[in-house]
Amino acid sequence: MGITIRTYDELTQLKTFDERYEYLKLNGKVSETTFGYDRFINQRFYNSTMWSNIRNKIIVRDTGCDLGLDGYEVYNNIIVHHMNPIFIDDILNITDNLINPNYLICTCLNTHNAIHYGTQPPNIINERRRGDTCLWTK
Repeated sequence: MGITIRTYDELTQLKTFDERYEYLKLNGKVSETTFGYDRFINQRFYNSTMWSNIRNKIIVRDTGCDLGLDGYEVYNNIIVHHMNPIFIDDILNITDNLINPNYLICTCLNTHNAIHYGTQPPNIINERRRGDTCLWTK
């Protein structure tokens, strides 16, 4: 079974935050190959002028909104998320997967963590139930 390639073009066809989150989430699975001891490689890239330029273009394109969705503005610490897993080879060879704007999206930290680790992003609201605000009743 191959890796599903996610694209910004497909993502923008989805109109709600929930749909976009479902499209991107990894179900708590982090990439098979993490950077581990080679983390300096990706950190060098993320501190480069090349990444800064690409990142700025994505923020402008997405108007600084979580998952590029109007009404979900991120007011600080915007993360430009790679929609598809990246690997050491992607960074060493500056592959399309690394720098193509069609594979990048703006997120806030909570949404980014939810995509990667399966936590619930703040923009998804659980259904309310009778008594759910009263701590001493069931």
